[in-house]
Amino acid sequence: MKRTLTTRLLTIGLAALAASGSTPAADGHDGPVVPKPYTTGATLTRSVQASITPDKAIDILKAGNARFAADQPLHRTLQAQVKATALGQFPFASVVGCIDSRAAPELVFDQGVGDLFVARVAGNTVNPDILGSLEYASKIAGSRLIVVLGHSSCGAIKGACDDVKMGNLGTLHEKFKPAVAAASTPGERNSHNHAFVDEVTELNVRQVVARIRAESPILKTLEDEGRIRIVGALYDTSSGKVSWF
Repeated sequence: MKRTLTTRLLTIGLAALAASGSTPAADGHDGPVVPKPYTTGATLTRSVQASITPDKAIDILKAGNARFAADQPLHRTLQAQVKATALGQFPFASVVGCIDSRAAPELVFDQGVGDLFVARVAGNTVNPDILGSLEYASKIAGSRLIVVLGHSSCGAIKGACDDVKMGNLGTLHEKFKPAVAAASTPGERNSHNHAFVDEVTELNVRQVVARIRAESPILKTLEDEGRIRIVGALYDTSSGKVSWF
């Protein structure tokens, strides 16, 4: 009886979604998946996710950032996307970003509900928890891309350049010391040297990309097989533009 009632409630819920004009993102949970073309701004389904290659995922993010930088974001009905993704999510990319309030990946890349997995921590670094999250996103949930997104004028990087020690923040800064040590920009080796900070920021992104490959055999294998890509990028807080490497 309980199972029958649950089934009926699920049926009613799906009917309500259909009546609202939203297609649930949970299509194709059972049975074979037939890839469907990606449409800019449309809610992602399993079938659409299946059609997105790692390179296509980068192209989607590049196009979204171009819209953001031009102040021409897509118009989305967010509540419709909330309803459409209620039964499942199929993001096409994962972003490891900084907690900086100016660099929210969903905004920077002009994406909607259900499009991105996002892990944020000061200095856009990784630990076992974040690596495990990325493994889930890529291996289980089908995300095609991992982006380590650094940004200009990063407070965490500046703190590491100045060797700031303060509680757990000082421990976090230690993660960026290899980038500080590797930087070769002439002049002061502190946050007053903006070029030095910029170099450390980029080096940190590159080192985090390398750490993901080195510390997660699962993600390294997926990349070697061509099922995902792991890339670095930098967001310019002055222009709103993202550069890639």
